[in-house]
Amino acid sequence: MGIIATIALVVLGISFMVFVTFFGRLPALRGTPISWLHKVIWVHFPNLLKSVDRRITGGRIAPACTRFGNYMMYDRHPSVLIFFLLLLSIGEILYLPTTWPQLTPLTKLTGSISIILPYIFLYLAASTDPGYITLSNHSQEMSRYPYDFTLFHPGAECHTCHLLKPARSKHCSVCKRCIAKNDHHCIFINNCVGANNQHWFILLLLSTAVLTAYGGILGVYLMAKKMNFFFPYWALFPWNANNGEGMPLRDWLVIWSWGFQNQVGMGAVTLLAGLTSPLVWGLLGYHVWLVYCGTTTNESMKWSDWSYEMREGFAFKRKMLDAGQRQKDLRIEPEWTRWPAETEQVLVRTENGQCPAEDDATLPGYGPWEVVWGLKDVENLYDIGFWDNLVDVMVPGYNFKDEPKGWGGRPESRKRKKRRAKRIYLA
Repeated sequence: MGIIATIALVVLGISFMVFVTFFGRLPALRGTPISWLHKVIWVHFPNLLKSVDRRITGGRIAPACTRFGNYMMYDRHPSVLIFFLLLLSIGEILYLPTTWPQLTPLTKLTGSISIILPYIFLYLAASTDPGYITLSNHSQEMSRYPYDFTLFHPGAECHTCHLLKPARSKHCSVCKRCIAKNDHHCIFINNCVGANNQHWFILLLLSTAVLTAYGGILGVYLMAKKMNFFFPYWALFPWNANNGEGMPLRDWLVIWSWGFQNQVGMGAVTLLAGLTSPLVWGLLGYHVWLVYCGTTTNESMKWSDWSYEMREGFAFKRKMLDAGQRQKDLRIEPEWTRWPAETEQVLVRTENGQCPAEDDATLPGYGPWEVVWGLKDVENLYDIGFWDNLVDVMVPGYNFKDEPKGWGGRPESRKRKKRRAKRIYLA
């Protein structure tokens, strides 16, 4: 059992490190052991190594390691993408020769589909333009979403691209471009996840989650079937062995060890799939939750910052005029957007916690300001209900309302009733 235990511990360790790396900075996990571990691994431990390097070598090694780490994590290269492809393909090469002859025609069909789909969605997620904002498509991207005057305000300019930032866009320091509806830069696809490829990314997560679960369950079933043939008194669970009388845990594990070593390739991949599947399902669940909330990874960080300001009493809101009554500055705002809702509030922060002056002409909106103490008291303009949020993700550029005559954009689509954005709780 030593080899199996070692493999299991290595896989669990890698999976846990990946989880801490990618989830440790999420707003929902701030103040948790996961966030603390993230700081230890990515802040305190590197600082300790730099301190040791300064004492031993005068600081000659740390800069090279820093450059390599920055290249791996913050530069665009296919290393992790290639690793992901090798993990999939080598796992299937080890797994299929043993399992394929034992499968029924239906299982072969469903298995083939589950194997092929991750490659297709990986290619599409990696090769699709995520929503690069250029001078030629800037006006179209400006009409994708209205400004909410909370997370995104009109008039902000990208100092690198020298273009006005459309609502929900963000400049990616890895891609060196502004990305429409930028969720995050994913090193597994060597690309940003943005407005045009978010659906492919979610389908990649779904297909990979199904593949790992399918492979793990099928592998356990085939191994259990063989072990039960050679050891009739054995059962999948130790308390069911010996016709329900149970068997010692040590004997039960010895038989499992025999099963793994008898079919090493399939056993190792089954173990890998079973241990990594929860991580992939967790990533999928997180992104489905973001769709449900009508937000992105980038925006959830912004909402977390607002939550802190609200708890300190530094956030204030007031009403915004309806779109038909408000005079837009067409130099910095789009005349029309495809989105079915317009902002109903403006949210501002102050440095000293003092309420802004009601007659301050430099601030948009009208009426008295009121202090905001929590996210439950504000509206998310980009949340128009789960199904419409899902349509926005799965059908990029879908027009939720008809384009005005003479707009010259995409074909008109059916109107959707304007829905009030539901409240969000992200922090």
